Amino acid sequence: MVIPLSAVRLWRPPVCRTAVLLVLAGLAGSVCAESLSFDDALTLAVSETPVLRAESAQIDAARQAAIPAGELPDPKLALGIDNLPIEGPDRYSLTRDFMTMRRIGLMQEFPNAAKRDARVAAARGRVAQAEAQTRITRLAVLRETAVAWIARDAVERQLAGIDALVEENRVFEASVRARIAGGKGNALEVVAPRQEAAMIEARRDELDARRRQAVAALERWVGPRAQAPLAGSAPDWPIDRDALAHALHGHPELTVFDPKARVLDAEVAEAQAGKKPDWALELAYQKRGSQFSDMAMVNVTFDLPVFTGSRQNPQIAARQAERAALDAEREAVLREHAAMLETDFAEYQRLARAVTRQRNVLLPLADEKAALALAAWRGGKGELADLVMARRERIDAGLMAIALEGERRQMAARLHYAYGDYANSEPNLSGEK
Repeated sequence: MVIPLSAVRLWRPPVCRTAVLLVLAGLAGSVCAESLSFDDALTLAVSETPVLRAESAQIDAARQAAIPAGELPDPKLALGIDNLPIEGPDRYSLTRDFMTMRRIGLMQEFPNAAKRDARVAAARGRVAQAEAQTRITRLAVLRETAVAWIARDAVERQLAGIDALVEENRVFEASVRARIAGGKGNALEVVAPRQEAAMIEARRDELDARRRQAVAALERWVGPRAQAPLAGSAPDWPIDRDALAHALHGHPELTVFDPKARVLDAEVAEAQAGKKPDWALELAYQKRGSQFSDMAMVNVTFDLPVFTGSRQNPQIAARQAERAALDAEREAVLREHAAMLETDFAEYQRLARAVTRQRNVLLPLADEKAALALAAWRGGKGELADLVMARRERIDAGLMAIALEGERRQMAARLHYAYGDYANSEPNLSGEK
């Protein structure tokens, strides 16, 4: 009996069976109850990834830094002695000379209102910039987690097909031995099933290595839960080129330029406010000897920005140049992502066509070829070598179908989390409606 690979390729092992294998491998724990679905992986990635915790701390830092942005500078306390004699009979005396005064004063600086408003605007822009950067990082984490989960899911589906092929090969070997025992074959034919079994085991070893690599990639984002068996499947997002292109301007890496622009605009305004004078108020109490009356002092000072050509104007020009550079950088990033979108969408289309061709044409042809070769061999009209070759081609076709589907879903995840509506609205983790 030959089990058609078309019936094998979509089969995946029950979760608990995989869990038993994990326990036997030394991964203790009740993993049947701890299976990892696609949405579970995304939730864990958002809550467990250290980089997002670091980004959250950056937002808190920016918010705290924004609190004092518009406040006045701290007042200054001044202590001093005025007119202390250093010669004559009254030298170093604090009380005998009528001009000697012990002074205590308080000074407060008042930056002009335009400068303080600009500092507040810059601080708020930095908060928005930190939040936009966190959004970029969050979407990148979700994208990479989705890609890692899909990669592991694909390789485990391939391993499931290998498990079925091992049983099929045992049936094939029994058929060969029965044919030889019936005098319809030669002794050399008994070697072919064992060679095929070795080839299947080599494929299993390769897939086992890829599975461990996929688990390690997933563990980067979700932690130890990456060792748990997978449950369910990833969403199959609809990918529409026009919709993706329409959402291109809302790409997270482009939206971060808006708060950056607000920060630079505020810095330009602060530099321009440098042309307006700041001022300061100083109050002082002056204590003299007991035979003299005490005094008070009020002092107002003003900045005199009279050399703007060599001081304020260059600073304004520097901030304006940075603002122009930001606009050019945004245009460059927009073009880069437009090119990336076209490249990724073309690759997605290629993979979609390859999956359809592999499932609907190449895999059925491989099944048919293997069935015809088997019938010819059983009827004594075909060679065992032809049958073995046809079986190997069928194995390759089945594994390739799974691999191509996994690549297509990975590319869909990249497009979805980078350019899709989810990148703007974030209705839920997986983006399913």
